[in-house]
Amino acid sequence: MLCLLTMWFFTTRSEAILFEATSNTAYNTTAPTGALTNNGWQYEGQWNTDQGTFTGTPIAPTFFLAAQHIGGSSGQPFVFNGFTYTTVTNFDDPSTDLRIWQVAETFPSYAPLYTQTNEVSKLCVAIGRGFDRGNAVIVGGKTNGWQWGLTPFVQRWGENIISQIYNSPPFSGDHLEAVFDRNGITNECMLTTYDSSGGMFIEDGTTWKLAGIHHAVSTPLVSTNGVNGSGFNAALVDYGGLYIGGDGNWQLVTNQTADIPAFFISTRVSVRVSWINSVINFTPGPDLRITNVAPVGADIHISLATGSNRFYLVQRTSDLVTGAWTTVTNNLVGNGGIVIAVDPGAATQPKRFYRVQLLQ
Repeated sequence: MLCLLTMWFFTTRSEAILFEATSNTAYNTTAPTGALTNNGWQYEGQWNTDQGTFTGTPIAPTFFLAAQHIGGSSGQPFVFNGFTYTTVTNFDDPSTDLRIWQVAETFPSYAPLYTQTNEVSKLCVAIGRGFDRGNAVIVGGKTNGWQWGLTPFVQRWGENIISQIYNSPPFSGDHLEAVFDRNGITNECMLTTYDSSGGMFIEDGTTWKLAGIHHAVSTPLVSTNGVNGSGFNAALVDYGGLYIGGDGNWQLVTNQTADIPAFFISTRVSVRVSWINSVINFTPGPDLRITNVAPVGADIHISLATGSNRFYLVQRTSDLVTGAWTTVTNNLVGNGGIVIAVDPGAATQPKRFYRVQLLQ
């Protein structure tokens, strides 16, 4: 499988999860019961961004965890248990696709984090808001998978087994990989568009904990004949006999004795717990402020009181009412004392306003 990764085209925008192997559009759209009771379904909220309605997971009284690649802006609503929360700022993990959002209100409950590093071979529950199952993909009389259906934005859950830790380019950081194979478990799932940012949960003792945030899938765009314009998205238990690569670059995946299944990856939480805690346990104090703004020649020097090994974003605008904010400096490293950000040429301007944001 690993030797084939060089020819896969990963989907990185919002292609990342939940596809049930059934044509019932209502399948697994309510909280599971029995052994899967309280499997994380109760912690998932609706994160309404410009790209669509995705899933986010509260992890602290005023913070929820999501994926960076789905975007989002402060002020956009996050709906949890029927209540609407207002996002006020975010914190991006410099090493992975994780993004923590802070809300103005307080969550009544939130998901515990999976902190062990023994995820491989564990059963996981994946939750997302992607497409249902469509028509079967038939190759040589054999079902190789199913096309994506027509019903997105419905929260669903499914199961899979974590096969390995994936940490190869083009993605940064560790990921939990799950394979969509022909001999899968009950409720086995694969991801599709709009499943990005959903939670992957693993049972730790008797408690289901957040272990991953959905990031990407192996190429969903395939063709049965390699003709331009013939491509379609599918969840596949076998790429063999199909074409991948897209118009102008279709490549036949030769049939093998064994199946070549699709897989998805979710950003691994356990190895980023220290960063997560540095955000959700941090209370901004005197370090998060501008202490002085002064002209130095043609430039403006903005003095910041900083925390040690924390990162700051400094922005400027000339109009507080209608103007857009422009970055002066990003990832400015704090040292526990005063750090100066320089806005070149700003002293020659009629007016400038500045703001600072803690990144991590």
